[in-house]
Amino acid sequence: MAARLSAGAATASVLPLAVAGHACAAAGRAYAAKPRRATATSADVKTESVTGDASLGVHAAAHGLLYGCAVNMNALGADAAYAALVREQCRIVVAENAMKWGALRPSAEGFNFDQADALVAFAESNRMKIRGHNLVWHQNNPKWLEAMATEANARELLVTHIETVAGRYAGRMHSWDVVNEAIRVEDGRADGLRNSVWLRLIGEEYIELAFKTAREADPQALLTYNEYGIEAETREGEQKREAVIEMLRRMVARRVPLDAVGVQSHIAAAATVAAGGNKSAASQVGAGLMRFIAAVRELGLQVFITEMDVNDRALAADGPGRDAAVATAYRQYLELVLGDAAVKAVLTWGITDRYTWLDHEEGRADGKAERPLLFDAAGKAKAAFFAVREAFDQRGAAS
Repeated sequence: MAARLSAGAATASVLPLAVAGHACAAAGRAYAAKPRRATATSADVKTESVTGDASLGVHAAAHGLLYGCAVNMNALGADAAYAALVREQCRIVVAENAMKWGALRPSAEGFNFDQADALVAFAESNRMKIRGHNLVWHQNNPKWLEAMATEANARELLVTHIETVAGRYAGRMHSWDVVNEAIRVEDGRADGLRNSVWLRLIGEEYIELAFKTAREADPQALLTYNEYGIEAETREGEQKREAVIEMLRRMVARRVPLDAVGVQSHIAAAATVAAGGNKSAASQVGAGLMRFIAAVRELGLQVFITEMDVNDRALAADGPGRDAAVATAYRQYLELVLGDAAVKAVLTWGITDRYTWLDHEEGRADGKAERPLLFDAAGKAKAAFFAVREAFDQRGAAS
């Protein structure tokens, strides 16, 4: 998109991007470091430097932003080139899976902090900030939780988990995704809340309880509500945005400790982008998302782009064509959202195609590996890298 929007513009032109369905970095399975499919390397799109002052972290910082990525802890320990890539590009990191309930709570009797501690140590040794993901979610919970949790003990289970996890890293975290994906309009409640185990056993107050407990456990971290599927210019996207904003307004009115909103930004490159065409307005991203971000800003909250990647399943298998369309999607989306000063951080859900979680979900119909990230499987910068860096530079000087 050529012209950036001013902060909070409500009449932005829509972008030719499709939005992925529920691509929520989601089920958060602990994938092995070895990728499932072989991936071809990208064409040599540019020869300029991508490290040091040319890195994404440096370019983002120059324009008032934090750039980082989700880290696959199995890969971090086994693949030195991957660790070096994260180290050279990122100013902030988040665990892909290592801080979710399923990883931390293998049994009801205790916690396993091995991988979470390793990520914190890696980040601190490289002067990176850390996001915690996540303290409360309806997915990736250990089997024992739903088997043991009752109306009588659910509050204690939730509070103990948050006190233990957030308390362990108190003063060391940039932010926590305290509650993840609490809205599901399809469940039919007037308030839009998802019919999760926490809602069933505790009631709607579980959200306030989680945020208050997190603030007490770690007074310094920015407490974040994180959500997917609020990007699309569809009826479903608009309903979800409305439900999220109403929930946020209730929280602010009740003085629930809340600092930021995470917009996950799992989007899809549309096949017509590569051909220079336009998608119908039903699948485009634009004015509705910018109104949402403006409303978040008006509540005094920051916005983080927390899990961005670009699904390429609708694209033909040709590598350069796919890469160009993915790069276009990154550039257009980021030039749009970075037009609002409330956006303070951009994290991609991974950094190299080699370890993308998308290959372990539905996958491409042709069986080929996806190419949704900024570096290819060999660690070489793709067109998407340069598109993201240019989008950062379009924002203007940091204030």
